[in-house]
Amino acid sequence: MERFICVHGHFYQPPRENPWLELVEQQDEAYPFHDWNERITSECYDPNTRARILDRHGRITQLVNNYARISFNIGPTLLSWMEESTPATYAAILDADARSRRRFDGHGSALAQVYNHAIMPLAHPQDARTQVLWGIRDFTHRFGREPEGMWLAETAVDDATLELLADQGIRFTVLSPYQAARVRPRGQAHWTDVTGGRVDPTMPYLVTLASGRSIAVFFYDGPISQGVAFEGLLADGRRFADRLLSGFGHRDGPQLVNIATDGESYGHHHQYGEMALAAALEQLDARDDVSLTNYAAHLDRFPPTHEAEVVQHSSWSCAHGVERWRSDCGCGVGPGLHTRWRAPLRVALDDLRASLAERYEDLGGELFVDPWAARDDYIEVLLDRDSRLESFLERHVAVPLDHDRTIQALQLLELQRHALLMYTSCGWFFEDLARPEPIQVLRYAARALQLARTATGRDDLEPRFLDLLARAESNDPRYSDARAIYEREVRPEVTGLEHVAAHFAIARLSQPYGEVERIGAYEVVQEDEVRSRAGRAQLGTGRITVRSVVTQLESRFEYAALHLGDHSFVCGVRIRGDDATYADLMAIFEGHFQTADFPAVIRAIDHHFEAEAFSLRDLFRDEQRRILDRVLTTTMEEVEASYRSIYRGRAPLMHYLSELGTGLPAPLRSAAEVVINAELASQLGTSGPDPARVAALLEEAERFGVDLDTDGLGHALSTSIARIADRISKMLAGGYEPLTTFEPRHAGTLQRVRDLIEVVDQVPFEVDLASGQDVMWRLITEHHGSLVRRAVGGDAAAIRWLEELTRAAVALDVAIPAAPAAASVELAR
Repeated sequence: MERFICVHGHFYQPPRENPWLELVEQQDEAYPFHDWNERITSECYDPNTRARILDRHGRITQLVNNYARISFNIGPTLLSWMEESTPATYAAILDADARSRRRFDGHGSALAQVYNHAIMPLAHPQDARTQVLWGIRDFTHRFGREPEGMWLAETAVDDATLELLADQGIRFTVLSPYQAARVRPRGQAHWTDVTGGRVDPTMPYLVTLASGRSIAVFFYDGPISQGVAFEGLLADGRRFADRLLSGFGHRDGPQLVNIATDGESYGHHHQYGEMALAAALEQLDARDDVSLTNYAAHLDRFPPTHEAEVVQHSSWSCAHGVERWRSDCGCGVGPGLHTRWRAPLRVALDDLRASLAERYEDLGGELFVDPWAARDDYIEVLLDRDSRLESFLERHVAVPLDHDRTIQALQLLELQRHALLMYTSCGWFFEDLARPEPIQVLRYAARALQLARTATGRDDLEPRFLDLLARAESNDPRYSDARAIYEREVRPEVTGLEHVAAHFAIARLSQPYGEVERIGAYEVVQEDEVRSRAGRAQLGTGRITVRSVVTQLESRFEYAALHLGDHSFVCGVRIRGDDATYADLMAIFEGHFQTADFPAVIRAIDHHFEAEAFSLRDLFRDEQRRILDRVLTTTMEEVEASYRSIYRGRAPLMHYLSELGTGLPAPLRSAAEVVINAELASQLGTSGPDPARVAALLEEAERFGVDLDTDGLGHALSTSIARIADRISKMLAGGYEPLTTFEPRHAGTLQRVRDLIEVVDQVPFEVDLASGQDVMWRLITEHHGSLVRRAVGGDAAAIRWLEELTRAAVALDVAIPAAPAAASVELAR
């Protein structure tokens, strides 16, 4: 029987980077992680590269790369972040596609995606074309092959979109069953209406387009996909496998059960979802009556026997087509809320896009042979700026460009990039304008406006844009409309070279910056510096050059930065003047500082630097937090010492009150909460915690009704386990050789593993053991057999290694392979 199963995961995150720095800054909501990308990588993207398969005792028998056995797409903007921030996860995903090609007759499981998740039927035709081209080129750069399929954002589709895909050689896409309009066997005239999700999803269909081109479409199984995403199907791998098998019908011929959901279902939305997926795939792989496949392999083996027409302007996440991204359709809205803001937000961006396109075309026409062809090709520069910029300019410039005109050309291209990014679908998906996603698209718009000002020398687009934003009403009582959000949340973030200079000058007083420093998308070169200290106060003066790595725009600045201690920073920045003036100015500052006349230094900054002075408030978020953390360290130590004094001095009374069952007064409970959490953090943050002390602290927390910082403490303990796992990896680096001797340090390190796991068993919260389990599973898998053979021969080192690794593996729930019978007898002796 020709029965096949394909599970597709759409892995995507809303873009979160600061458009000026090109970095994702710290997000408090993602605590204890730095940002949401980092958190979801920890919960989903990385676990799917090494999903655990357990035996009936709950012990790990395999680590498998789920991506190699499913179909998947990962958004280009997310992949770009992964490449920089989590290279091991990124490499494992690329490797999974290579492995899938070997498994599925040369057809990789990865699909491309339109570049920044824009709703294609609503995109301007020029933008839609660029979205497809950039998505393909990004994919080819990363996966080393041409994509066969392409994922459409929100599966939003119309015939014009399919024409674009087919024109670029894309063989297929994946849609919801509710996006099928009618079908018929190929070669027959009669169509059958299948609206309302009534299409047979177990076969591919051919969509013939007006141009004469065609493209295949797979409609996924709606009910099973719904079960994965929203009905708890990932609670049990066996039930998941059974549900997939239930999707086959009774018709003759090959059948494909295919499902599609957000990939984040497998670990982020549903904890341990990656393990359910791995278990289900393992069970299905072991069967003789069904085969796992991917879309391209199936299409190659079983070309479509039926034609289909799609519902125009439809999507998988809006019952009203694509209205969720342009009108108040009611999708995604809670009680008492509205989305009347969606239409005016799109109108404002469409109007801005048109103005930006006109200016790009006018000025770009002077610089490029074909401005729009240059934009389509600009993805090559984005993928490798250092090596490809020169050849890109050679291909596209109409006349030789000097340095200033090169900057102008790059500003125009960046203007267009941000004009594309501001249509990221997430900006309209949720219930209100004040959420991070709409604010992010407004940030892209602000960056595009800034680039338009600097590239064209004209500053007349923002007033009209703000007037249109004022028509978009917010549900949030803090803001009246999108204009208010823009003015309060976005405009203050607009960054010029002078802001980067001030950031460098202030941050240099508190950390050892080098003479050449990279700050996000900017490079700063220190040309001259004088630093002085008087007690807690510091003064830094100097000259620097700040250059945008992206547009090559640069300016030379001179600065004076004063730190009076704690959070008190004052900084002035101005364009560099002549040497004599600079020397006189620095002498003024130094004279005031050496006499400890700090108010005079501040007045001199105000007087000699015409722009408003900068402070700690103006630093980029991560550096600001780093300085504040350092400032707060002393303060928090003092506070904790006070609470510790109260806690220890009143401990007998607190125990007595607890025994009486009266509960602690709020001030005493606060003291207990601060002290117990701090001491637990100290214990769990080391690779050698004292299990007895941890147990005592947890007992006190329970007795006094203390709220534990479970996220923070769990992360600290997970980090300690990761640290000891890394130590074991380094200790045994070099393969087999380090296992030929057993030294006291080996015993000590493995004992720490057991101590940590003893603590894990005590704590009342989740702890991520993955790093330790990974290392131990690989050690056992690679070395257990050889160690057993050596141990049978009487090798003392091998015997000790077997004993210690077995204890550590058992503690980490890693299964130990059964030794051959003869070896077991010898070892028993």
